[in-house]
Parts: sequence; C-alpha cells; structure tokens
Amino acid sequence: MAKTKVAYFCQSCGFESPKWLGKCPSCAQWNTFVEEIIEKVNVAIPNWKPNSTTTQRANKPVQVSEITFDEEQRMLTPDKEFNRVLGGGIVPGSLVLIGGEPGIGKSTLMLQLALNMPNLKVLYVSGEESEKQIKMRAERLSPEIQNSKLKISKPNSEIENSKFEIGKGCFILTETSTQNIFKQIEQLQPDLVVIDSIQTLYSAHIESTPGSVSQVRECTAELLRFAKESGTPVFLIGHITKDGMIAGPKILEHMVDTVLQFEGDRHHVYRILRAVKNRFGSASELGIYEMLGEGLREVSNPSEILLSQRDEPLSGITISATLEGMRPMLIETQALVSTSAYGTPQRTATGFDTRRMNMLLAVLEKRCGFKLGAKDVFLNITGGIRVEDPAIDLGLAAAIISSHEDIPIPFKTCFAGEIGLSGEIRAVNRIEQRIAEAHKLGFEQIFISKYNLSSGGTDKKRIDLSRYNIEVKTVGNIEEVFGLLFG
Repeated sequence: MAKTKVAYFCQSCGFESPKWLGKCPSCAQWNTFVEEIIEKVNVAIPNWKPNSTTTQRANKPVQVSEITFDEEQRMLTPDKEFNRVLGGGIVPGSLVLIGGEPGIGKSTLMLQLALNMPNLKVLYVSGEESEKQIKMRAERLSPEIQNSKLKISKPNSEIENSKFEIGKGCFILTETSTQNIFKQIEQLQPDLVVIDSIQTLYSAHIESTPGSVSQVRECTAELLRFAKESGTPVFLIGHITKDGMIAGPKILEHMVDTVLQFEGDRHHVYRILRAVKNRFGSASELGIYEMLGEGLREVSNPSEILLSQRDEPLSGITISATLEGMRPMLIETQALVSTSAYGTPQRTATGFDTRRMNMLLAVLEKRCGFKLGAKDVFLNITGGIRVEDPAIDLGLAAAIISSHEDIPIPFKTCFAGEIGLSGEIRAVNRIEQRIAEAHKLGFEQIFISKYNLSSGGTDKKRIDLSRYNIEVKTVGNIEEVFGLLFG
C-alpha cells in the first residue's frame, strides 16, 4: 500500500513545512502556503541505455590528484549565438533551463534548434500545443519541410526507419505524463530532449496538480536522473512569474546545470539570450537574435544594431564601449535634461540602474558645479537591452551634460571609463578589446582613463596603441573630459 502524507509548500520559494504557517520563515512572504498530498510509489526506473552497463561508484574520499577525467566532446549546434551562451556547445548529460516571458520566443528558439540539427535525433515534448500547431510553426521556421511529414512519436509509431534530413530528425510528442515520456524515450533513444514546458508535466509519484511546487520538483528530479544516467542533454522551458523569476521552487535553479534567460521587449524585434548560471562555461555571456516572420536570426555584430543612424548631430547622445562576457559592444546612450515643471524632479532610466544614475548626477553637481537638482533627467539605452557595466559611466555623464548645455558630442567619439565619487575616471577591464571594437567600426577618438595605460605603474604592461588607427584620449577626472569636449 502506498504511503500518503500531507505537506505544506510555500508557493513563493518552495519551503516545505509539516503544518500550515501564516508567514514563510524562508522568504518572509505571507499567506503563501498551500496543502499538497504527497504519495510515495515504488516504481522501477527504466533502463535508458539497454546496451550500456552501469557501475556503482564507491562513496569514499579520493585525492584530487588521483581523479582522472577525459574532456567531453561538446555537441555544436548551427546556432553560433547559442553555442556562445552555453560556453562552446551542448554538454552531454547536461540539464538546461530556459526561462522567459510568455510570447517572447522560447518555444520558437528550441523548435528552430531541433529542426536544424539533422545529424541528431531530437525529441520535442510539448504539453502546451497540439501536433498540428507545432507543425504549422515548423513550416514557418523551415519552409523546406512544408511538403514533408514531421515525425510524431506515439506509443505505437514506427520509429526505426527514420531518415536524417533537414527537419526530419525531429520527433514530436504531445504528452504530459513523465512515465509515458520515459517509455517513448526508451523506445526512441534520442540524442537530445526538449521539454515544453516543465510546469505542464506531472508524475504519478506525487498526488498534486501539474505546476505545483512538488510536481515541478519531482519531474525535474526524474529528468535530471535520466540526463545523468544516459548522457542525453535535456532542455527545459520554464515560465516566469510577474516578478521576473522562474516559476516554481528556487531549488529548481540549483538542480539544473545551466539557467538561460530569454529577454526582450515585445515592441522590439531584438531578443537577448543571457546565461544566468552555467556550470560548464561563463555566466556572463549573451546572444542576440532578431525576431522575424520566419524565425529568429542570429546577430553576429550587435554594435551595428545598437547604434542608430543619424544625419545630423544631436545633443544628449553618446556612444559607449561595453562588454558582455567576452564580447565587446558599442551601444548608444541617450540623455534628456529639462526643467522640472512640477515640484519634484523626475529621475527615470531605461536599461540602466536608477541608483547609479542618481550617483552620477550627484557627482556632476558636487564636483563639476552643474545645477541638476531641479532638473528632470531621463536616460535610455537604445536597442531594448539592459547594461550593468560601469564602463558606460563616462558616456552617460557626457550625454547628460551635452543635453544640459544643448551642445552635441562630436561624431565618431566613443567613451569607456568608470566614474568614482570624487570625480576621477577609473580604469576598466579589457580596454584593448573596447578600443579594437571602436577602431573596427570607424570611430576617430575614444576617451579612456589614464590609469588604463599601465598596470600597477610599470611600463612592462603598457598597452600598445600604435596598432589602432584611432585617437586615444586619456583623462584622469571628469573636469578634463568636459574641458576637451565643450571647452
């Protein structure tokens, strides 16, 4: 007889309690506990790889020098942006979670990836859409499969005679039960599994509704066990809450190997795939896509889309050199300073931290004498992206003063520097990559910190500026910058 018990889970953070509580002791939220019935069932785990042998590893301490491993070959996808965000390709046996707002393009991204990997057998499991809906989307993404049949994986389907052609290595399964999904996986033996979405799955081990904390946690644990035992990479698509966090317990992000965030504005055509957590690579990489009618297009040079084309110089607009992971980018920063029509001046920033903007305004007023206390200040990072790199401080400060004095910044001028509270221009990391990116896009001059020219005051590590056909102006404080720009 199955053993049944009742537990209470916090819908905000997933904290488990044997009794109902008004306030969650973990996240301090009120009235978030719900009752769920948990039933433990002994179910035999299917054998993922019938031809493989499983060895039990002894649980004993091992010296680090005695541990040997072979570097695993990553699975490269045709999507270079996706490979960059993952750290060089898909790691066998990894569990990847992709989150994003509804309608942002998560399912489109994963279906497009599944259709464009003809040398692999990909199983796309959907619990939200029917087979016909997925077929219609696949025809839009890959017109060449319009007259072909997209394989549908069913309990009695013939799957042995599959042909690896464009769009034909992808199998579609519309199922929400994990037990039935694993039966089809055991029969098909795919090279890659995509789950859309994790909130729609349910396991017979837990007596609660799909999408609940216990169901999401149990289904993810089963998929994690399958990925590690079989070496098959699994991609999970997850919904997010109104706060922008991935729905479900916080432990979900700790269980998976990689967490990707698919961001963007519905009113903009550009989407950003950002790595929030990555056990197999850098967690600061991002990929940029353009949403078109026929799917997502990779953007290999993001600087060109983030810089608007202007016919005449305008005040309040500057170009800043930033870094996202290992990728240098030039972005356009805009500022608007106007007289406040109401009692309290407005401070609004789009794509930038508002608290840091207030700090920059205080530095400009204290160290440079600009009276901005009674002014409305609006900042905007073009392209719909959000930047946290402090190296754009200098460009933002120049844009604010340019708008305040109504004097345009000269064309082909770039900025890369962090501003301190005393008004000094601090050095930023990897300045050579920023200079090279500005040189590649045809900029004539770039303002950087004079402390970037040498590391630790030694001439041995000086930057070689002779190979760049761009004028590098070194400054030490904010007053020097405004003297060179506005006289």
